[in-house]
Amino acid sequence: MKLALLGGGGFRVPLVFNALLSQHGELIDDLWLHDTEADRLQVIKNVLTQTQGDRPGPTLHTTTDLAEAVRGADFVFSAIRVGGLAGRVHDERAALDLGVLGQETTGAAGIAFALRTGPVALEIARTVAAEAPKAFVINFTNPAGIMTELMQTVLGQRVIGICDTPSGLGNRVGALYGASEFELSLDYVGLNHLGWLRHAWYHGRDLVAEVLAEPEKLARLEEADVFPIEWMQRLGALPNEYLYYWYCNREAVASILSADATRGEFLQAQQSRFYRAATAEPARALELWTATHDEREATYMAEARDEGEERPDLTGGGYERVALALMRAIALGERAEMIVNVRNGHTLAALPPDAVIEVPCLVDAAGAHPLSTEPPGGAELGLMMQMKAVEQLAIRAVLEQDRGLAFEALAKHPLVGSVEIAEKLTEAFWPQH
Repeated sequence: MKLALLGGGGFRVPLVFNALLSQHGELIDDLWLHDTEADRLQVIKNVLTQTQGDRPGPTLHTTTDLAEAVRGADFVFSAIRVGGLAGRVHDERAALDLGVLGQETTGAAGIAFALRTGPVALEIARTVAAEAPKAFVINFTNPAGIMTELMQTVLGQRVIGICDTPSGLGNRVGALYGASEFELSLDYVGLNHLGWLRHAWYHGRDLVAEVLAEPEKLARLEEADVFPIEWMQRLGALPNEYLYYWYCNREAVASILSADATRGEFLQAQQSRFYRAATAEPARALELWTATHDEREATYMAEARDEGEERPDLTGGGYERVALALMRAIALGERAEMIVNVRNGHTLAALPPDAVIEVPCLVDAAGAHPLSTEPPGGAELGLMMQMKAVEQLAIRAVLEQDRGLAFEALAKHPLVGSVEIAEKLTEAFWPQH
C-alpha cells in the first residue's frame, strides 16, 4: 500500500516512520514524502534512512510535486504548516500585542492559521480527488477540527482528523491503575483541543470516577500540573489539557507575555538550528534530531506549569500511533474503537450535521463511525456550540474568500472578547492569508 505524507520535511515525520517500521512492512510498502522545500526533505530523508538502518521497511520516495506524491495512494497523511514557523510567530505576536491569547489552535491565532492554511488544504483535497479518489485522508494539520471539516467539503467522510491528546489522557489515567490502553473504553466528547474525558471503563470500573475521588492519585496526573484538583473534581470529568487556555485564560496570556519567547519563536529558533546543523553534518542527522525532539517535548505547554517544572510524561498519546492504528483498522479490517475527528451527523443534536466533532468512533474498512454519545452538560455544550459557530465562519471565509466572515469569526471568538480588537486582528491576519 502507498502512503503519501504531506509536510514530509516536517520535524515530526520520523515519529510516523518509526511507527511504520514497527509493522515490518505489514501495512505500507511505499512511503512518499512531499514538501515544498527540497532541502528540508533531504534532511528528514537522512534521519529516516539512519533510523531504519538494516531493518526492513517501506520504500522511501521524496518529491516536491503534490500530484506525484498522492497519485494512486491508499492513504494521505496531511501534516502541513503553511507559512512555516514564521507564520506562527507572526500570528502569536499579533494577538499578544493586543492582549489576546496567541495560541495557534485554541486562540485567535488558530483562526489566522486556518485562514492561511485553508486554501492549501482545499488544493490538497482537490488533488487527492483527482489522483487518488479511493484514498483516505488522515488530517493532523492544525487547527485539526477546522481543516478536517474544510477538506470534507471536497472529499466527504474519507477525511478523518486525528489528535493524540484524548488518547494520551486516557492512557495516563489507565496507567495509574495498571490498565493498558487496549483494556480501556473511553467516553470522551468535544471538539479538537476542546473536550472532556468523562469515563474510562475498565472491567466494569470507571477509572475517571475513581481518580477524581482520590486527590493523591489525581495529583499524579499531568493534568494536575495544569488545572487545580478541586476544579477537575467539580467538573466531574478530566479536561483536555488545551482547556487550560479557556479555564485559565488570563494566567495563560500573562505567562506567555512574561516569557522570553513564544512557543512559535522557541520552535522557530530550535528547528532552524537543527536543519542547519543536519544539513552541514548529514551523517549526524538522527543524533541531532533526537536531541532536538527531547528538548521540544520537555518544554511542551511550559506556560501552564510552574517555572522550572519539567513535563512528567514525554510520550503523550503518540499521534503517530493514533494514525497507524487508524490506517490498520481501515486497511486490514481490524475493527477498532478510537477517538478521532469525524462528521457529527446525528451524534450531538445541538450541533450541525456537517460539524466535525471529536468523539469515540468505531473504525473499520469503511472509515470512522461515531458511537452513540451522551451530550455534555450545558456549560460544556454551550462552549462547543459557540466555538463550532466560530469555526464554521472561518471555513466559510476560506471557501468564499470573504474578509467580512473572517472578521465575524474573530469578533465572535470567546477568547477575543472585543469587536474592536477583532477588527485589528483581521487587519493583521487577512493580508497574511
